[in-house]
Amino acid sequence: MVVAAGVYGAIIGATKHQIGYAAVGVGFLIGFAAGKVGGRNPALPVLSAVLALVSVYFGQLLGEAMIAAKELPVTVSELFFDHFGLLNEAWKADAGPLTYVFIAIAAFAAFSSAKKAAD
Repeated sequence: MVVAAGVYGAIIGATKHQIGYAAVGVGFLIGFAAGKVGGRNPALPVLSAVLALVSVYFGQLLGEAMIAAKELPVTVSELFFDHFGLLNEAWKADAGPLTYVFIAIAAFAAFSSAKKAAD
């Protein structure tokens, strides 16, 4: 989950755009890993969806921090850890309907890939 969030954040930071396929990839990877590790546990698809939601959210925050760090005299880690509230407010201001669609798609991809990987 952490690696997927980091990669997604790096993609956003490099392109300055959210990429829907990357969010789907985050969800797929989380669900696939959960399905392979946890097997047929019925809670895994739901847990995978929740982890994908969190991962995409943190990836988007990391991307915001990378974009802001290029403009401000602070580092990405300083923005992310020391000014998390400010970073979250900036994310809320930038978040549009498409942001929430990407989050929902990632959760759906995680849910379905966890079920398929367990079979």
